[in-house]
Amino acid sequence: MKAIIVDDERLALKKMENLLREQVDLDGRIELIGTYNNAHAALEAARREEVDLAFLDIEMPEINGFELAEQLLKIHPCLSIIFVTAYQEYAVKAFEMNALDYLMKPVHHSRLTVTLQRFMASKEKTARSTEEAKKAMLCCMQRLHYQDTQGRTQSFPWKTLKAPELFAYLVFHRDKTVSKQILIDLLWPDYDTERATTQLHTAIYQIRKIIKTAGLELSIKYMDEGYRLVWGEEKLDVDEWENGVRQAPPVMPETLDQHLAIMALYTGNYLEEHRYIWADYEQERMRLIWLQHVKQIAECFKTLGRHTEAIMLYQKIRETCPDLEDGYFELMKMYAAMNHQGEVRKQFQLISNRLKEEFDVSPSKELIDWYEQWKPGMKE
Repeated sequence: MKAIIVDDERLALKKMENLLREQVDLDGRIELIGTYNNAHAALEAARREEVDLAFLDIEMPEINGFELAEQLLKIHPCLSIIFVTAYQEYAVKAFEMNALDYLMKPVHHSRLTVTLQRFMASKEKTARSTEEAKKAMLCCMQRLHYQDTQGRTQSFPWKTLKAPELFAYLVFHRDKTVSKQILIDLLWPDYDTERATTQLHTAIYQIRKIIKTAGLELSIKYMDEGYRLVWGEEKLDVDEWENGVRQAPPVMPETLDQHLAIMALYTGNYLEEHRYIWADYEQERMRLIWLQHVKQIAECFKTLGRHTEAIMLYQKIRETCPDLEDGYFELMKMYAAMNHQGEVRKQFQLISNRLKEEFDVSPSKELIDWYEQWKPGMKE
């Protein structure tokens, strides 16, 4: 890990250099590659070679520490910045720039040790995240497929229709033993025992072969008169998304970007393209979690006055959950507030027709009452 120090005061620069060299000698994982008493020289050095860590004084002529940090980050986006100053009032702005730390002069040896430990921990965490990102991921959103270690989407070359359903069922019940009889009753209910058993063995053989060819760290074990899919190091897209939703902080303006990133992980309903009847409950469960999450994000957009983004999300809710009133109703309210009367009528007609055609019912009393109360205020 390569470090630089920038300070226009030569004595302060020399003291910081000595302190860091003492730490470098003890640690050995950080190399001090240069000290600079002006920002231009530091930028020249950064253009010539890699820099991982920069100690920057804040009050410097021509280019101050904050401006220098911005320019250095354009050259090395992963650079860690540590501001060093005699003035406490810069602390808030320093951390707004996502600085790793903020050191007050005179810097003490023990305080610098804490900073460098924080820096190394941050780099190790990044390295672990990068390593985890290289693992393959099995995907059940929209359809059964996988992403290889390079992040490329890959399809499974199935030769029969029952093998992928068997694989998907074992994935759903991963790390649990499913009896042979349950599998036979599910997939080959009209076959006699001997023929169904043969079909089961053939499908298991095909799945094992495909798992091996794809390089997935999964295995199928036969035990207790049943089969168990033993999970390896792979990620599962539905787990990644659901864990993200459940572990995230509440949706607020400050956390909006984090929630948008989580929302982007939901790339389709659970095994929707395959139409497996046994997957209906899980599909609906996941879709309702998604619905509540997206509604919270849309409400946050409304609070911020970002009505276009909110409308787009409600439209997405309507498309993803076409049999639920949520998307239509929220669009009606938003269009009413914007005095788009034609759109309000359109959404009411869409949900009314949908419910009539699919279930032979009318919209809820709440929606109808709201619509009837809104109608007297309409301008023809």
